[in-house]
Amino acid sequence: MKKVAIVMGSDSDFPIVKEAVVELKKFGVEYEVRVMSAHRTPEIACEFAKNAKANGFGVIIAAAGKAAHLGGVIAGHSTLPVIGIPIKSSTLDGLDSLLSTVQMPAGIPVATVAIDGAKNAGILAVQMLAIADGELADKLVKMKEEMANGVVEKDKKLQDEVNKI
Repeated sequence: MKKVAIVMGSDSDFPIVKEAVVELKKFGVEYEVRVMSAHRTPEIACEFAKNAKANGFGVIIAAAGKAAHLGGVIAGHSTLPVIGIPIKSSTLDGLDSLLSTVQMPAGIPVATVAIDGAKNAGILAVQMLAIADGELADKLVKMKEEMANGVVEKDKKLQDEVNKI
């Protein structure tokens, strides 16, 4: 099974990014977490992206705040799918990060989740790997069934409460 690379522009992003790690662990997907910056360590980011496929990665998750160019830099140097996590910043409440991550030029796609949406980034990475991995696909089906059952149970509890009124 291919691994997932998780890169972030700063270690201060990790409290958000760890939600992606939690999801990958739930599915038994190997991962590697690194700090690298599109602006402060561009050579390291480019080298990592260029070698990611050869190093056994199948998907790269890139988290960054403010100017948030990390996902685009990684995507520009790799043919692997890149998932961007825009990190909420103090300046514009994450809108700057979202726009920097999602507004990529044609030919350099970065799939982008919600601001601070690391959980969905982890799940999306699993879905991408599951295209070629039946065991992962089965685990995803089970997860969706559990989510649906949870909603049905909440609805039953709500109906009981409403009927008591």
